[in-house]
Amino acid sequence: MRCSFLENNTDKKKVIFSGIQPSGNLTLGNYLGAIKNWVSLQDQYDCYYCVVDLHAITVKQQPKDLRSRTLEVLAIYIASGIAPDKNTLFIQSHVPAHSEASWLLNCSTYMGELSRMTQFKDKSKKFGESIGVGLFTYPILMASDILLYNTDLVPVGQDQKQHLELARDLAARFNSTYSDTFTIPDPYIAKVGAKIMDLQDPTKKMSKSEENPNSYILIMDPPEVIRKKISRAVTDSIGVVNYTDEQPGVKNLINIICAIKNTTPEEVVQSYLGKGYADLKKDTAEIIIEELAPVQERVKSLLSDKKYLEEIYKNGALKANYVANKTLRKMQKKIGLIPR
Repeated sequence: MRCSFLENNTDKKKVIFSGIQPSGNLTLGNYLGAIKNWVSLQDQYDCYYCVVDLHAITVKQQPKDLRSRTLEVLAIYIASGIAPDKNTLFIQSHVPAHSEASWLLNCSTYMGELSRMTQFKDKSKKFGESIGVGLFTYPILMASDILLYNTDLVPVGQDQKQHLELARDLAARFNSTYSDTFTIPDPYIAKVGAKIMDLQDPTKKMSKSEENPNSYILIMDPPEVIRKKISRAVTDSIGVVNYTDEQPGVKNLINIICAIKNTTPEEVVQSYLGKGYADLKKDTAEIIIEELAPVQERVKSLLSDKKYLEEIYKNGALKANYVANKTLRKMQKKIGLIPR
């Protein structure tokens, strides 16, 4: 019996790959900056959406929490509208080719390339000499994630463009050394909602790793928590709702509204003529609550049906393994390794 994914003709569609780490609870930034945009891509592209658990362990994780968050991320994907029958949804560690390809690319990556990675430089300041090797080399694993599926486009924020450039460089180097093997991926940057900022410091991106819980809104935050966090969001002393870089806190709230309501900053500003920040914050909170409520309900339902989630990630891994192993075998053969 042939697997159904072998029957599907997706050759005419460009391939998209992306993934999120289950290293912490997902934020509104993850949802609006990534997941919500992925939903809009699933009919036009052949999409591989991965829960990148191997990336998560570059920082020490509690095993129990890692397992539960991995399933929660998968459930959030589905609850947000990413259809398992239209996309390949899988867990990174269930496709061993990612680790194997990473080692092969590791051997043709230069130390200087990795040491220039901005995120590594930032994290090395925090961890000092105790920084793990995985934090240094994980951009190579990210490159493997992308290149194994002959990915055409990678949805990335500005903070990940440097890692995608490395993937492009490694692909071009391998192709030049051993003949054409990889597709050279391009970035796909959404025009709306690409970067939701920290509620307490709107000059930096919203992140689940921030120590202050008022800095971010979690996808699974209850309504009363969302209202409280938005009410505490940093604005300014100007007192006029406007969309300018001089008012980053207000601009961030407007961006959130635009990403959810699919409207423009100009339309939002126009609707708040004669109104103040209290009105803007109140409305922003309710818009977020209304958007997340059905997602939260669906996530809870999915997490109560572990067999269904298992079926999804096993079927996804079946297809992902088939595609990734084809690319891995090409790499091994061209490098000179004897096929198994």
